[in-house]
Amino acid sequence: MRITDIRDLAVKMEGNVANAFVSFVEHDISLVALVSDVVRDGKPLVGYAFDSIGRFAQSGILRDRMIPRLRRAAPESLLSGDGKLFDPAKVLQTIMRNEKPAGHGDRAAAAAAIELAVWDLNAKILDVPAHVLISQAFGGRGKADGIEVYAAGGYYYANESGATLKDELQSYADMGFSSFKMKIGGASLKEDIARIESALTVVDGDGSRLAVDANGRFDLKTALAYAEAIAPYQLRWFEEIGDPLDYDLNRRVAEAYPGRIATGENLFSAQDIKNLALYGGMRRGLDYFQMDPGLSYGLTEFAHAVAVLEEQGYERSQVHPHGGHMINLHIAAGLGLGGCEAYPGVFQPFGGYAPECSLGGGMVHPTQAPGFGLEQKRELAPWLEKIIG
Repeated sequence: MRITDIRDLAVKMEGNVANAFVSFVEHDISLVALVSDVVRDGKPLVGYAFDSIGRFAQSGILRDRMIPRLRRAAPESLLSGDGKLFDPAKVLQTIMRNEKPAGHGDRAAAAAAIELAVWDLNAKILDVPAHVLISQAFGGRGKADGIEVYAAGGYYYANESGATLKDELQSYADMGFSSFKMKIGGASLKEDIARIESALTVVDGDGSRLAVDANGRFDLKTALAYAEAIAPYQLRWFEEIGDPLDYDLNRRVAEAYPGRIATGENLFSAQDIKNLALYGGMRRGLDYFQMDPGLSYGLTEFAHAVAVLEEQGYERSQVHPHGGHMINLHIAAGLGLGGCEAYPGVFQPFGGYAPECSLGGGMVHPTQAPGFGLEQKRELAPWLEKIIG
């Protein structure tokens, strides 16, 4: 059994939205396909994955470093001990050969796209949904009854779009979502409070159903001012308050803010997460960790980070991955995490779920398609065909 071809494709995301720091107009994502010599119904099985949302495509790192390393590897060196599946950890080790520790950055996303494609391929070899394989691989703690989900959006739209925050969140409610997340920090505090109050009308004033995300925008003074202003609304959480690596700022806000804090989407290794747990003031049983497997070397490293948190006394229910797409839905369900994000209205063709995913009561269920089920996502299907065409 061997990988016969490795392909990548940079796919531009659709939409003209911005958060407090960046516009997504120019963003693209690396889509990866691993073609195997395992044949079903007359066609080779292909593992697909991408490097998640919020960064850029990693074409150079993939084509110049990681894909050549994988091509040169002896086929048997990439297999599990029994030779029946590909070993994601061995693949990750292969593509990371000669890379120094730390300095994670964009290479963490490039590696993740390849490593996650291995999970998709393995699940297809076994003819099971990815969340079933993931649960089996990591102790059988998956959630077969679905995973809690919230609709992320509430971006700052270009003036000419005509979109309003309230209309956007109401459209998600009409789809069946009951909890939501919006952006702050891209306007004045006064304007953002008005936006929060507008968003709260969609959830009948129930702050526990609305989270806010500053995308790392605030310095300490501004962070504390926002914390004081939003505390009376008792919001679902206050996300990525300051620079992701400013653990002291996060700790000082946690000491002043009684509500839940969420962060971690821009930390790309288990060691980074350990440092956050040790020095960032994160509170056991309350705050959320939001690491994204597609931005942090894939599921192997992500599962390690979850284990590190548990060693520090945190619960896996405090992990809610960033990303809002099919891959992280399967990972959250397979590992039995607290919940996951959804992008039902932005970041196409990657954001959101296939229509076959059932949604109700704030819970979503992955489909029973083999692998991550990316082929069922209508917006993404043409790109899957293009990459192997």
